[in-house]
Amino acid sequence: MTHFAFPPPAQSTVPVEGGDSVFPVRRILCVGRNYAAHRREMGADERDPPFFFAKPADAVVIGDKVPYPVATHDLHHEIELVIALKSGGANIAVEQAMSHVFGYAVGVDLTRRDLQAAAKTKSHPWDAAKGFDASAPITAIVPVDRAKPDGAITLSVNGHVRQTGQIADMIWTIPEIIAEASKLWTLAAGDLIFTGTPEGVAAIGRGDRVVGQVEGVGELAFTVV
Repeated sequence: MTHFAFPPPAQSTVPVEGGDSVFPVRRILCVGRNYAAHRREMGADERDPPFFFAKPADAVVIGDKVPYPVATHDLHHEIELVIALKSGGANIAVEQAMSHVFGYAVGVDLTRRDLQAAAKTKSHPWDAAKGFDASAPITAIVPVDRAKPDGAITLSVNGHVRQTGQIADMIWTIPEIIAEASKLWTLAAGDLIFTGTPEGVAAIGRGDRVVGQVEGVGELAFTVV
């Protein structure tokens, strides 16, 4: 019999809309620069193969308040559609990708932009800039049969719109993202994939009220504390 050296940490979960079940988070993958206008504002303008970075499963945060992280003076918001997987595999064909989708959520990829900029100048990894505590605020997951993520994606801060786009503006589609990710990892049930953000990313601070929406999926609202 196996004995843990100490009690294992609690499983990170996200509520499932419409019931009392929860989605167990296995890991979080994020797609960088998946909207053309955002690629331009971040200094690129090609349809390169999608690149990915990761956040730990316990980066998800549910609720009305999100803490301002330590070690940064330049915290940025990035509104995103999130894919939740019910199954997976390696080298998934684009044509089969949608069969692995459990549902969708609205998420915000919080970024310590000053740490990211410093990492870029030294060709260092982005872990500290992207994968910190509470860096992935997210809504409940809407099962795929009730979600239609094909409209507008927006984010406002204190009532002022900062980010706006269309899910159709994504350079890489949902099936393509899943297929490309499966070339790098063996995907599995419990994986979340943040699909990229439109232009307009900017700084937020303590006291700011952030409201993000993905048409056909839902609304995410929180205050930075």
